[in-house]
Amino acid sequence: MAKILFVMTGVDYWTLADGSKHPTGYWAEEFVAPYEAFTKAGHEIVVATPGAVVPAIDRGSLAPEANGGAAGAARIAEILDAASELAKPVDLASVDLGEFDAVYYPGGHGPMEDLAVDPVSGKLLNDALASGKPLGVVCHAPAALLATADAEGSSPFAGYRVTGFTNAEETQAGFADKAKWLLQDRLEALGVDFRVGEPWAPHIEVDRNLYTGQNPASSAPLAAELLRAL
Repeated sequence: MAKILFVMTGVDYWTLADGSKHPTGYWAEEFVAPYEAFTKAGHEIVVATPGAVVPAIDRGSLAPEANGGAAGAARIAEILDAASELAKPVDLASVDLGEFDAVYYPGGHGPMEDLAVDPVSGKLLNDALASGKPLGVVCHAPAALLATADAEGSSPFAGYRVTGFTNAEETQAGFADKAKWLLQDRLEALGVDFRVGEPWAPHIEVDRNLYTGQNPASSAPLAAELLRAL
């Protein structure tokens, strides 16, 4: 049995370019699909957030239209209610990477607010990459890679094949003209080899021990790849 660290956002908002706060958090499917895959395989999950804050869910990710209908939405909500790990996160600053076999970052707009500028998360990501342990990051969670840069702006992730929520998807979601910055732009500026798939279709990239997914639909295929690695 492996022990997998889920690093999650600790905020329930995303500050837009006009200064307003858009209610958000983590995206349900991006937690649930890997959670189900890992726990069904017998693995242990530990949730960590900055300050051990209980992670907030993006309410939009619970809507029927985000889950293939009312039955899908009800199923997602049921799994979240039963996931006791969400109610008792550990403080990200207390995490010992040596205790874990893999690391996974679910998305939602929340990581754009906190993990993108969190030095503790940035160091954990750099250490996880160097360790060779499977490291999975999906959708908006690659924003956390921005915190891996040093004072000169250099990141160990530069040159890695990476995907994440694209400019096209942010435009179609209605936020591209409201955001302070776009994830794809910032990741390209960081020096990663950003790969773009069809909007909203499953798309993952695997480069060495780094596993990234483009959007919510990519979370289940990403989890399957991480399971194979484990």
